[in-house]
Amino acid sequence: MNIVLLSGGSGKRLWPLSNDVRSKQFIKIFKVEDGSYASMLQIVYSKIRKADPDARITIATSKSQVSAINNQLDDKVGISIEPCRRDTFPAIALATAYLTDALGISEEESVVVCPVDPYVDDDYFEALKKLGELSDRGEANLVLMGIEPTYPSEKYGYIIPETKDAVSRVRTFKEKPDFLKAQEYISQGALWNGGVFAYKLKYVLERAHQLIDFTDYWDLYGKYETLNKISFDYAVVEKEENIQVMRFHGEWKDLGTWNTLTEAMTEPSIGNAILATTCKNVHVINELNIPILAMGLSDVVISASPDGILISDKQQSSYIKPYVDGIDQQVMFAEKSWGSFRVIDVEKESLTIKVTLNPGHRMNYHSHDHRDEVWVVISGEGTTLVDGMEQQVRAGDVITMQAGCRHTVIARTELKLIEVQLGREISVHDKKKYAME
Repeated sequence: MNIVLLSGGSGKRLWPLSNDVRSKQFIKIFKVEDGSYASMLQIVYSKIRKADPDARITIATSKSQVSAINNQLDDKVGISIEPCRRDTFPAIALATAYLTDALGISEEESVVVCPVDPYVDDDYFEALKKLGELSDRGEANLVLMGIEPTYPSEKYGYIIPETKDAVSRVRTFKEKPDFLKAQEYISQGALWNGGVFAYKLKYVLERAHQLIDFTDYWDLYGKYETLNKISFDYAVVEKEENIQVMRFHGEWKDLGTWNTLTEAMTEPSIGNAILATTCKNVHVINELNIPILAMGLSDVVISASPDGILISDKQQSSYIKPYVDGIDQQVMFAEKSWGSFRVIDVEKESLTIKVTLNPGHRMNYHSHDHRDEVWVVISGEGTTLVDGMEQQVRAGDVITMQAGCRHTVIARTELKLIEVQLGREISVHDKKKYAME
């Protein structure tokens, strides 16, 4: 099975845990068998592997998410990188060209496309396999998964099938309705459009060539910034006549708001939190190293991270986005391919960060023109390389780098250090990368 997972968005409705770099699919809030926590990305990826160990999985994503994907998944996953955001049709066209041109997959093969972050049971992943098999038959150019609606939702588009069979031709599509229209559509047997579908690679390549002037994957990648923003539904689905829908009866949720996310949590709190017995239907997620105490609250979500603190009625939490859009501050936490960093202090001419490197990983070999840096190792062991000079380091060691010098650090064990950046012009853009000497 070929699968493309669409990983986009900034997930601002889950602030302060999500931001422009850390989308909702990377937040680790789901407890797994060994007692640790996993993200939606990790759970979806592992369940696809369970359903089909040989599945070829590609994630279509923006540059800003690549480091987090590499940090959370193994190196068997493919990544189709969007140079910039251009909505779902360009992203899917680029991923399709990536599969055929970069990976050499036959245009006759089918691919299943789905969001990276649904909250679903194992039967969903078996349904993905069936969707791919239906596409292989070639009876339709597109095969959609239609979700059996559980209530009249205004959040989803609707698919109205011709029959009530498990697999049916599609009669028509309806845009996101108001509540009364949603009730009307459901009475007509409509299904939610969850953005899950399958097609043969040659079909989308043909549609892409009709709408975009390009020769191959590399050419499309090079002119990606010039493409119009347009959704796959509008560019392809709504204009296709030869289309089927497969009904899906299992659990399916979009955990896009705090209200829906807390419904999926298996415990009332994560992190350092104390909930008094006077609390009812209260959930706390605390990423800070200080305790949160909640007393006498009902139907409330509390979330604390380096980016901020949210205290909200669960229903009202759905309306968070306009307020978050008005918050202008730098990212305070991010996952990188080598580990993660957390900003712990910001001054006018200094920035202090706690850095964690995973065993066997290293930063890029790089330099800065406008700032000095100091590393203080607080735990673990590794090697620093500063202007070609190697030094073994462990807890208590201090390494100083002047502006312009090339440096990196390689972790032998998990390595934690405090990085202090000093200068009048501290910027994420002040960085030059080099090949290792």
